[in-house]
Amino acid sequence: MSADTSIRSLAMLLWSADLSAPQRVATPFVMAQAAVALDMTVELYFTAQSVHLLTPQAGTSAVGFGTEQRPLADYLAEVHALGIKLFACSQALHAAGLQRSDLTPLCTGLGGAVQFMGRCTDPRWRTLVF
Repeated sequence: MSADTSIRSLAMLLWSADLSAPQRVATPFVMAQAAVALDMTVELYFTAQSVHLLTPQAGTSAVGFGTEQRPLADYLAEVHALGIKLFACSQALHAAGLQRSDLTPLCTGLGGAVQFMGRCTDPRWRTLVF
């Protein structure tokens, strides 16, 4: 009997998604929700400037497309409710002068390059970078 190598998991790295381009910030969240709709396990990794998306202050920012913009906090709450794990890169936090306590309580915890690369090299996972 062969091992089950079906792909049922998705790790997404948010690297360039930031509030300077609010029309692009919603896309990773929509893709994550679509993956859950396909019965996939999903993890979101926030690094570089994207780590700021996990701060309560950013939650009030409108993101999305045209008249479909909504507060970032709505997207975070929706993906969290679906069981999607949100990880903040500790190096990005340090570079931004932030600490874990500065982030939304919806943040699962810290997870960075090693954890994401582990997902990249696992044949049961797929990865996307935004």
